[in-house]
Amino acid sequence: MPVTSDSLTPDPLARERAHLAGSRAALRAMRADAEALDIRDVTANWVNAEVLQSGLEQRIASLADLAHAPLFFGRLDYLHDHGGEDGHSFYIGRRHVHDADGDPMVIDWRAPVSQPFYRASKKDPQDVALRRRFGYTGGELTAYEDEHLTDPAEAERTSALLQAEIERPRVGPMRDIVATIQPEQDEIVRAGIEGTVCVQGAPGTGKTAVGLHRVAYLLYAHRERLTRTGTLVIGPNDSFLSYIEQVLPALGELEARQTTVEGLVARPDVLVRGTDSAGTARIKGDARMAEVLRRAVRSGVRMPDEGCVVVRGSRRWRVPAYEIEEMVRELLARGMRYGAAREALPQRIAHAVLVRMEAAGEAPDDRTQNAVARNAEVKALVKAVWPAVDPAKLVLRLLSDAEFLAEQAEGILTPDEQKLLLWAKPARGVRSAKWSAADAVLVDEAYDLVERTSSLGHVVLDEAQDLSPMQYRAVGRRCTTGSATVLGDLAQGTTPWATESWAEALSHLGKPEAAVEELTEGFRVPRDVIAYASRLLPDIAPTLRPATSVRESPGDFAVRPSDGLDTDIVTACREALGKEGSIGLIAAEPRTAALGKALEAAGLPYLSPGEETSQDVRLTLVPATLAKGLEYDYVVLDEPAAIVGAEPDERTGLRRLYVALTRAVSGLTVLHATPLPGALAE
Repeated sequence: MPVTSDSLTPDPLARERAHLAGSRAALRAMRADAEALDIRDVTANWVNAEVLQSGLEQRIASLADLAHAPLFFGRLDYLHDHGGEDGHSFYIGRRHVHDADGDPMVIDWRAPVSQPFYRASKKDPQDVALRRRFGYTGGELTAYEDEHLTDPAEAERTSALLQAEIERPRVGPMRDIVATIQPEQDEIVRAGIEGTVCVQGAPGTGKTAVGLHRVAYLLYAHRERLTRTGTLVIGPNDSFLSYIEQVLPALGELEARQTTVEGLVARPDVLVRGTDSAGTARIKGDARMAEVLRRAVRSGVRMPDEGCVVVRGSRRWRVPAYEIEEMVRELLARGMRYGAAREALPQRIAHAVLVRMEAAGEAPDDRTQNAVARNAEVKALVKAVWPAVDPAKLVLRLLSDAEFLAEQAEGILTPDEQKLLLWAKPARGVRSAKWSAADAVLVDEAYDLVERTSSLGHVVLDEAQDLSPMQYRAVGRRCTTGSATVLGDLAQGTTPWATESWAEALSHLGKPEAAVEELTEGFRVPRDVIAYASRLLPDIAPTLRPATSVRESPGDFAVRPSDGLDTDIVTACREALGKEGSIGLIAAEPRTAALGKALEAAGLPYLSPGEETSQDVRLTLVPATLAKGLEYDYVVLDEPAAIVGAEPDERTGLRRLYVALTRAVSGLTVLHATPLPGALAE
C-alpha cells in the first residue's frame, strides 16, 4: 500500500519533497553554470569554436527541468557503501544532478549503482536494504512505497505505484518507461555494445521502449565512441517516429537521429513517386537481387585488346596487354568495391612502369608513380577497361532493358520473375523515372557496390519483421563495424515479404551471431484484450508463444454486433471519450474517409496519426495500415473483416487485424456488421 500525504505524519514525505526541491534547484544551478560559460577565447579556430559551442548548447538543453518528467522516481538504501560515496542512500532519476560541492543529489538511472533498482529482489537483494518508489500527481510528489528486500518478515508483493504508472492514461506522444523497467527488459537495455541483440516482443511487452532506453544507456556508457560514430533509430513510418520522438530527449539524449528505411536510402536524384505490385515488390526485395546487381555493376569491365605505352621524357615504357589483364582479373577476384578497384588499376599499371624504369637504372619515387597513374594513356586505358558506373543509371537500365536484365539475371531469376521487374514504360532518365520504394533500395545496394557505405556505431531497427531481405542489407550496411538492436514481432509482419524467422533476417542484416531474446509478458495490453487477439496466433505465427499480461485490470473489453451504420461507430467513440485518456478509431483504410465525414457531421474533432493528442482533441482516426507501433488508452475497432479483406491475402489481413486489436491500453470495443474472421468468431 503506498504511503500518501493523507496517511502519515508529514515529516517523511516532507523530507522527500524537500530533497526534490533541492534537486531541482541544483539542476537549475547546473544549467545556469553551463549558460554562463564563455568559450570565445578557448579555441584555436572558428571550426573548433563551432564544435565546442554545439556541444555546449546540447549540454544546456539536456539540463532542462521537464515539468512532465519527475526528476527522480526511486531511492535505494544500501547495506554498505557503494562507489566510495558517504552514506548509503541514492535517489534514482533520469539524469545526474549534483550540488554546489559536486556531491550527487540524483543518480542517473544508467549508472551501475542504479542497476539494483530494476533487478534486486527478495531472493537476490544485491545489498539493497530498501527500495523506495515515488508517486507523482501533476508533477508533485504525493506518495511513496517501500520494499525491505532483506527483511524476511515482509512478503514479496506487486508494487501498487508500479501498476499505477503502467496503467496511467496516455495523452500525447510516447513517454519513457524509465521508472517501470522490468528485470528482463533491463538485461536487454544494459547488454554490451559489442553484440547485436534481437528482441522478439509480443504486443505490449515494451520492445520499442526497451530499444529506445538501450540507445540512451549506450550513449551514457559509450559516450565518446558513439558521439564519434553516431547512433540511428529506424522506424516503420513518419507517424511512428513522431510518436516516439520525445522519449530520448526526456532522458537527456539529443544526439540519436531518427528515420525510416525509405529515408535511410533516399537520394535527391531518385524521387520515389511510383508503387509496385506485391509480386514485383517481393522480387525486388529478394536477396537474389544483390547478385544480379553485382553482376550488372561489373558488366562493363573488359579485358584490354592492347598494352599501354607511357612516354616519360625521351623514353617509352610499355606494359603488355596480358600483364594488364592479370591486374584486372586479380582486382575482380579480390571482391573489392568497384570504385576502389577502379582507383587501384592505374596505380597497378604505374607500378609496372616503375619496375621497368628501375630495371633500366632510373630512380623513380612515389611522385613519379602518381604522375604515371595520371598519364593520359593510362587514364584512357582504365576508362575503356574499367568504366565508371553511375548506380542510379545502372538500376534504371536494369529495369528498362530486357536484354541487359536477362544477361545479369541468368541462372538467378526465372523469365517470369524478370518480366515482373521490367517497367511497362521505360523512363527517359533518372530524374524523370517513377521510382518505387523498392527501387530506391536497389539503387542503395548499387551505390554500396561502387563505394562502401559509412558505418554507424549503433543502429536500432524497430518493426523489423516487415523488412525485405534487401532492406535488411541496406540497414546492415549502416552498422557493418557497429552493432544493432533489432526489435519486432513475427506475428505482426504485414508486408508480402515479411520475414518468417529471425535467423533469416539476421543473416541478411549481416549479424547472424546476434542473440535473440523473447519478451512475452505484456505491460500495456489488458488481459482480456491480449487473450482475444491471441486467438489469431495459430493462423498467423504458430511457432510463437501467446503473450500474457501482468496487468491486474482485465480491461474494458466488448465485441458488439452492428447494423453497419457509421452512427454506431460515432456512438462508440462518444462512449470512449467519456473516459480519461487517448482514443484511437482504427479501421480499414478504404473506410477512413467515410468515418471521417461521420465524425465531422457528429461534431467530434479528430486527429490523423502523427498529430499530438491533447486534452481538447483526444480522438485519432487511424487507418489499420498505420496502426503499428502506436497505442491508445481506448480503441474502437471498426469492422474486422474489412481490415482483413483490404490486404492481398488472408494471412497478411489477419496479421493486420492482430496489430489493430493490440493497440489498446485500457479498453477495446469491436464493432462488426459482417461475420468475424477466423478464430475470433469462435
